[in-house]
Amino acid sequence: MSGLRFVFLILCFAFGAGFARAEAPKGPALDTWSVGILAADWRDSEGTTIEAFENARRDLTKGFVTAGFDPAKVTNLSLRPNLMTGATLTTRDAFAAIKAKTDAAPGGCLLYFTSHGTPEGLVMGGEGILKPSELDGLVDQWCGTRPTVVVVSACFSGGFLPALAAPNRMIMSAARPDRTSFGCAADATYPVFDGCVLESLPDADDFVHLASLTRRCVSAREYQSGFYPPSEPLTHVGDAVEDFFIFLNFKRAPAD
Repeated sequence: MSGLRFVFLILCFAFGAGFARAEAPKGPALDTWSVGILAADWRDSEGTTIEAFENARRDLTKGFVTAGFDPAKVTNLSLRPNLMTGATLTTRDAFAAIKAKTDAAPGGCLLYFTSHGTPEGLVMGGEGILKPSELDGLVDQWCGTRPTVVVVSACFSGGFLPALAAPNRMIMSAARPDRTSFGCAADATYPVFDGCVLESLPDADDFVHLASLTRRCVSAREYQSGFYPPSEPLTHVGDAVEDFFIFLNFKRAPAD
């Protein structure tokens, strides 16, 4: 082997090793994450039973499983009274069920809440309001420093962002702190925000892309329906999220 060729091979090896060392580690696979989805109310502003939150809970579960989450690590819950027995899942029991899933899934956490909202927090059926600081404490208990995505789909839900913000968390809200969201009427299939998450999931590469597609979808639907003022969904991405979520892509539905 000539001296020149030997030097060339050594340089190739050195550069290759350097690139291998520089490659960022992959985030925890989606099938190691826990998913908790909670429909926390079942009524419209007049107290009439509606289906929008229930439909969202059911179909978001299917959508996230299709995107790559393990169905065994998913819990989807409702505070709506059972139509046959009248029994109601309490908030305490719902939170215990979410914690059981997060305890058993070391990868990360996806938490999704859909309900009505007030400037003070999230409506929890007939049990009152869940304040942003209270949800922050729960997320700490459930997920700790693991990569975490929290979605709050409710009016005024942008008020949750300051309390929930953390380096390892990505937060999606359905509206600004001073704006309502839409789609909770008796004739609505889903709340507008939830419907847009469902519509965007098959085309989204990852969580950040999902948030972007969802915002665009919400803006278009509200404009088409004449809803005003626009809800303007908000997203907060923590400083460490890019490192946590690198190469963490959703599965794509097979092309027809």
